[in-house]
Amino acid sequence: MTEQSSDERARIRAAIDRLLSGQPTASNGALTVVALAAEAGVHRMALQKRHADLKHEFYERVRAETKQLPESEKRLRRTVSDLKETVTVQKAEITALRHQVTQLALANAVLTLQGKERHTEKTADNVVPLHPREG
Repeated sequence: MTEQSSDERARIRAAIDRLLSGQPTASNGALTVVALAAEAGVHRMALQKRHADLKHEFYERVRAETKQLPESEKRLRRTVSDLKETVTVQKAEITALRHQVTQLALANAVLTLQGKERHTEKTADNVVPLHPREG
């Protein structure tokens, strides 16, 4: 491990402690990776790539010490809830559309049958159809 990497890790751990104790010095104090990166003075991608273990440690400590969910998990839960609601609404719309298709198909069948009945009615001997019947 390089000296820079160990320095970053020490700053990140100190930032985790400050955020969890509610004493931020360089961030808004939110329990997010963005606030942790700002508090530690490192780029957010450093937490995502080089120090992912510390990011996971941070989230575990947030759950354990504050008894609350990290903001990212709250957003994901809201998204999942919204998507479930959307799926429910769309399923209802699909069911209604299927019913409507069935009704329209039945109406079409009735109209087609009525049209055929009209064409098969007896016509006078002196009437010549413009379009001879097929069949």
